[in-house]
Amino acid sequence: MTLPHWQQRIGQQRDWVWRGWQTRYTYIRSQQEHPLPLILLHGFGASIGHWRHNLTELSQQHTVYALDMLGFGASEKAVANYSVELWVEQVYEFWCTFIRQPAVLVGNSIGSLVCLAAAAAHPDMVQGIVMLSLPDPSIREAAMPGFLRPIVQTVEAIFTSPLLLRSLFQLVRRPKVVRPWAAIAYANPAAVTEELIEILAGPARDRGSAQAFAAILKAMTSPRFGPSVKSVLPTLQIPMLLVWGQQDRMIPRSLALQFLEYNSSLNLLEIDNAGHCPQDECPERVNQEILDWINTWRFQPTSFAARSQP
Repeated sequence: MTLPHWQQRIGQQRDWVWRGWQTRYTYIRSQQEHPLPLILLHGFGASIGHWRHNLTELSQQHTVYALDMLGFGASEKAVANYSVELWVEQVYEFWCTFIRQPAVLVGNSIGSLVCLAAAAAHPDMVQGIVMLSLPDPSIREAAMPGFLRPIVQTVEAIFTSPLLLRSLFQLVRRPKVVRPWAAIAYANPAAVTEELIEILAGPARDRGSAQAFAAILKAMTSPRFGPSVKSVLPTLQIPMLLVWGQQDRMIPRSLALQFLEYNSSLNLLEIDNAGHCPQDECPERVNQEILDWINTWRFQPTSFAARSQP
């Protein structure tokens, strides 16, 4: 069976102007009574199209929203001081504008770090979080010997110069270069389809994309880019699900096991035959696991959800 084009499988797309910047979001309303709102947040270089296998299935039980974070997807490639905090504020103001009831945040990679930071910064917004392949920006800095830090910082300053990054962007935005990069993130080569390459490479043709790419990559080398998982995770008392592809070559499995030590309420689900983007490689499994996980605490009288209700 031939599926419709991915643009037809991601719900009702709309534009929303946030702080003067055009941003893109989509939604599918559930027909169930009293559905929870779910907000899906993509990873680096991705967009709402990366959730094309998840939106419709999750909406069978819950109303689902997905947001192109500023600088990605069909959102404006803005001149901005990019950071996890900036995207947290975008998500929060989106929630204040369109939802205004506690939601479950679902994120992949950098999107999962935004989920974690949003739960800490805006507890009124977040009822639970699902984190697929959670990175920790503080790990590299903490693990690096002190004498190496000035050397690494100098090298990074050279290789993250805007001029060099914009030149690099002209190369990496080509589909034939995007494909091998995507293959590193995926365990199954068959999952790296022409459709996926279109989703990843398409936004690179937008006006300002090279400048945004340079700004985001430069920001990601800063220790101020995002919070330390070790400092934030122990403070949360909400339902939390950590999903990890067992063949993730971008973030090692050992990090997931380390995160479990930070909070006893964190549940770990490992997915075999999946890499860094399990929601795209194994969508049927991930979709059902998310729905089942929500049901384990949503309808329990002693659940986190019940205790967190005002």
